[in-house]
Amino acid sequence: MDILVSIAKFLADNIFSQPALLVGLIAMVGLITQRKTFSEVVVGSMKTAVGFLIMAKGAGIVVEALLAFTPILQSAFGVETAPIPETAMGLDALINNYGSIAALIMAFGFLFHVLLARFTKFKYIYLTGHLMFWIALVLVAIQVEINPNASTFSMVAIGSLIAGLYWTLQPAFTQGLMRVVTGGDELALGHTSASSAWLSGKLGALVGTPEKSTEKLALPSWLGFFRDVTVATAVVISVVVLIAAIFAGPEQVQPQAGNLHYLVFAALQGLTFAVGIAVLLVGVRMVLGEIIPAFRGIAMKIVPGAKPALDCPIVFDYAPTAVLFGFLSAFVVFIVLMVIFGAIGWAVIVPPMIMLFFPGGTCGVFGNATGGVRGAILGGAILGLILAFGQAITMPMLSTTSPELAQLADPDWYLIIWIFKPLIGLVSGLFGG
Repeated sequence: MDILVSIAKFLADNIFSQPALLVGLIAMVGLITQRKTFSEVVVGSMKTAVGFLIMAKGAGIVVEALLAFTPILQSAFGVETAPIPETAMGLDALINNYGSIAALIMAFGFLFHVLLARFTKFKYIYLTGHLMFWIALVLVAIQVEINPNASTFSMVAIGSLIAGLYWTLQPAFTQGLMRVVTGGDELALGHTSASSAWLSGKLGALVGTPEKSTEKLALPSWLGFFRDVTVATAVVISVVVLIAAIFAGPEQVQPQAGNLHYLVFAALQGLTFAVGIAVLLVGVRMVLGEIIPAFRGIAMKIVPGAKPALDCPIVFDYAPTAVLFGFLSAFVVFIVLMVIFGAIGWAVIVPPMIMLFFPGGTCGVFGNATGGVRGAILGGAILGLILAFGQAITMPMLSTTSPELAQLADPDWYLIIWIFKPLIGLVSGLFGG
């Protein structure tokens, strides 16, 4: 068992948690199976890995900006971080105590997933490595909540089964709408915002038409700069953060700003955010240019017909303006619900800016693909609604492990917790586990 844990931990720490390396290796295998020349294998593998690193760097810049203005927004709305119950061990302790079990779930779950892809009609290979870890950890938390004394074997077996099924079925579930988004059938979505993206695409068709896309938005000449997604992002986010900084006041923002005036600091966060988007889109284009032809080798020889299921920013370049619409809509809906929940005394929720942006942007793209501008706005609103209610409902369900998981969650995390916690609990009760 110690050897298995060591191998699984190595894979988790060095392969699955490094998506650039994982996808670069997958591209290399695909090119080798196509009998490409040594030079072509090196070029394709490296450009895929480098593209992912560029995408990751862009996402990192975005995350840095989001984390910088999250405290500003919390101060502006008078929101404090939700208290963690004394009964909870907390996220750090959960990872320290059960991280090795999560690593085993990742390793065996991925093996089960590849076997399912090979021998069933669900021909997708899930390549969003960091989310594999979080799904595995969520499944660990569920089982510890049910039975703190559960055996390692049962936790790994149950977790691997559920994780493998999820990684196989989730891309298949969204593929019909991915075809609409991308205009082809060579890419799949591999992300834990899939349920909200699917809902956005389905409901988007009820409120608008794809002909009125965010990318074809008619604007007066004086607003023509909004047609450039980098400029539009910089302007809109800077204005949002500036307004929040004004409401928060200098006493709250100035400590973050250092020697800068607090309003200048706020404006720079918007510009930094736009830089991150620009860099991210460059990486997306490079990855798309390399992974699709490279993956044909996997599809031909190893898992016939397989498609790569990739992180949500992979769809951003298909409708970058819709990303902004989705994010802003999700943000507004979440903030409104946050105020309402606080006013009625139901729950204390905090704006998860990273989740509002990346899944929110994805929902905007899916909603836009079927419903244009209205669909993009609705998609973001759906995401904001799910995240707000998801936090409020799910934190008490993780009261002895890590309620923080509910604050870090994407929509599919909530579904997994809501479905499998009572289901595993029922099965455990029936069999005395």
